[in-house]
Amino acid sequence: MRFAKLLLAAGILLTLITGCGTAGIDEAEKYVTPVEDIDVPDDVTIIGFGEATHGNVEFQELKKNLFEALIKNENVRVFVLEGDFGAGQQINDYILHGNGTAKEAVFALDYGIYKTQQMIDLIEWLHQYNETANEDDKVYFYGNDMQRYDASKKGLLAFYETVNEEMAKKYTAQLQHVSNDTMRNLTAEQLEKLDGIIDDLITDLQSHEDEYLAQTSQESYAFALQYANVMRQRTSLLGNDKQYSMLRDEYLAENAKWIVEFEAQRGHNKLFISAHNGHIEKTSAAFGYKSMGDYLDEMYGNHYFAIGTDFINSTFQADHNGANKRKNYTIKNRDPLVKAFSEVESNIFYVDFELASTSKEIAEIITQKQKMPNIGDDFSTWYKFSKMFYTLEMVPNEAYDGMIIVKEATPTTVMESSP
Repeated sequence: MRFAKLLLAAGILLTLITGCGTAGIDEAEKYVTPVEDIDVPDDVTIIGFGEATHGNVEFQELKKNLFEALIKNENVRVFVLEGDFGAGQQINDYILHGNGTAKEAVFALDYGIYKTQQMIDLIEWLHQYNETANEDDKVYFYGNDMQRYDASKKGLLAFYETVNEEMAKKYTAQLQHVSNDTMRNLTAEQLEKLDGIIDDLITDLQSHEDEYLAQTSQESYAFALQYANVMRQRTSLLGNDKQYSMLRDEYLAENAKWIVEFEAQRGHNKLFISAHNGHIEKTSAAFGYKSMGDYLDEMYGNHYFAIGTDFINSTFQADHNGANKRKNYTIKNRDPLVKAFSEVESNIFYVDFELASTSKEIAEIITQKQKMPNIGDDFSTWYKFSKMFYTLEMVPNEAYDGMIIVKEATPTTVMESSP
């Protein structure tokens, strides 16, 4: 108990000390641009967008606003979300063909953080955009995550029902016990057996490629193989709890690469990925963890452009102590970066680090290590007593190529009812 009190006191003191320092820079306005005017280098393939929390209205609305700017300014036509790959195709089906509703498509992701009006508005806007766009200008939607089974399993079995009814029956029976609801109750023995089933399934797909292609299409076959691969990734995560975070980001990057290569066949040479700051940043600032952004930086070098987000004051929604009970929390952030731009009039603005580096004063700030907000979907009141619980220490211009700052961020409201 005495040690816990000392740790808490030290955390409070550290927070007070780090809350002092840099004031707003007088000419900061010269180095900011509106989000709608954002510009990235022409040779960029992947534009990553990170959010400092999963529970703020402004960060969720920025998904739409930033993507709209990238459609106009950078000819981006592919939206990738840190969400389930299989369910992402239900969203894609809605925005392209209008099957179902935007709310149904969002809820299919089975991620609480996305069951918000802002996400429904985003998907509805993508659908409306496609309704009036030329065929070559339509946008496509993907998830690159692998933490669910149901939608990928459904897509995979639907493919088999088209190309091989006998194998469809076999795999339907073998995968009957595998679902989003049961996955966390699977034993080590069941997971090992499941991994073998998926390997057998992938072998069947690869060995019968010509036969299956003759009955469907290159696109259908490619997605069937990727559905199976995503299911294998999900199984691997469940069987490697200690390496869960590391493996997940490796798989997030692998799936992003698959999307890049698949969409290149459609003539799309750029895509947008929206995820948490911790996945987007390029320096793996979290201890014992390699981020998706770090993997993408290795794969694509300067062709990966990372944009983070930061805030001054945020009231955000998060799961309280992992108890599946959501609550609002308030954090006042004073890292040197946001302090430097605290006098900017707009509530939301973009700072391009290359432009900002032309200011000696700002260059010194964005090249210094600092504790920056990194708040996931799980939070507790006592986290607020020390920045170590809700920040990552990083050098801004090494982790990102630019930053969108939100001065005042407001909480999302997660919908509890199904569509």
